[in-house]
Amino acid sequence: MYDLIGDIHGHATELEQILRELGYARRNGTYQRTDRKVVFLGDFIDRGPQIRETLEIVRPMVDGGHALAVMGNHEFNAIAYATPDPRKNGTFIRSHSEKNQRQHRETLRQMVGHEAEWRSYLDWFRSLPMWLDLNGVRAVHACWDETRMAVIGNATGPIDGAFLERFSADSSYGRAVDVILKGKEMKLPAGCCFLDKDGHERTETRTRWFEPADGRSYREYALIGEDRENPAAIQGDRWHEPVSSDIVNDAVPYPADQIPVFIGHYWLDGKTPRRQTANVACLDWSVAKGGFLCGYEWNGEATVSDAAFRMVAAAGSKA
Repeated sequence: MYDLIGDIHGHATELEQILRELGYARRNGTYQRTDRKVVFLGDFIDRGPQIRETLEIVRPMVDGGHALAVMGNHEFNAIAYATPDPRKNGTFIRSHSEKNQRQHRETLRQMVGHEAEWRSYLDWFRSLPMWLDLNGVRAVHACWDETRMAVIGNATGPIDGAFLERFSADSSYGRAVDVILKGKEMKLPAGCCFLDKDGHERTETRTRWFEPADGRSYREYALIGEDRENPAAIQGDRWHEPVSSDIVNDAVPYPADQIPVFIGHYWLDGKTPRRQTANVACLDWSVAKGGFLCGYEWNGEATVSDAAFRMVAAAGSKA
């Protein structure tokens, strides 16, 4: 059986606490149980205060066979940020723009003086699969879309130079990777926007890709946490319009008869975690923004149970 854990973002203290609450104990330097494994949903790095400490917990668990892990978009971004672009001298696959530097700043700062160690972690990130299809349960960072998975072809990569070059040059391939690791987004009607977790105004929003889009309004189909009900965060008077036909046509709802799939990525908020559908659950509840680190104790059930969620409040939060 598996215990799934969402986005950690450098919050090692909370990670250790949730591991202990799930019954894992440190033996021979590694958290483990003899009867269960953890499945990490990616995004170990960036933002938080204990990025090295987080990796020092996660990687030995995976390498020792006590856990599995999928790649998050932050791990993929780190690989691309560190990989020179062979087509443009002096540039990188992921540009070193101000925005990208800001997103990656904490990781690079905490790795100063540990450059060889960081290169080793980058090599390890390259080995992580983009999704896991296990016996009775699935895991992916942002979106389970078998059409896009077929484009990528191989969940295990490796994420080498050839992979990244194709990601950059082939729009269908790059789009497939983006959907799996970042989810689907939709452009909002003119005049509509929302404020994200960092207070930035956004005119595109992540979608509830696991549900049908047909007959939904933009507000109903958006996946942006409970703040979508907050008038200060949601702006514009066209949110109640039906989503456009191109959004409906791009939708690939997760079938109700499929095994449960667990995702991270979406910065959800609220006082307690809950499932998104009967067989889809998001385990990213914004630990890096004062929310909580979220886990799920899976015991073979085909229907996600709200009672099986586990949570540890971010240090210093009032959650």
